[in-house]
Amino acid sequence: MGSFSIWHWLIVLVIVMLIFGTKKLRNMGADLGGAVRGFKDGMREGGEKAADGAAPQVGGKTVEGQVTGKTESKA
Repeated sequence: MGSFSIWHWLIVLVIVMLIFGTKKLRNMGADLGGAVRGFKDGMREGGEKAADGAAPQVGGKTVEGQVTGKTESKA
């Protein structure tokens, strides 16, 4: 029950290639690489926005009104 040898890993690799096929594995690798690249770009953009130091401006309206009555809720 020690660690796996190189032959164990080669057999696992062959089985995975037989199940999924090389084209699907290649597509999965490309998708994973694109996701990692997008994550890095997003982190880089987030760092630039935080470095600007300006807080985002939130626009809002003030609504004026008058309370005319009070209702009681039965719980």
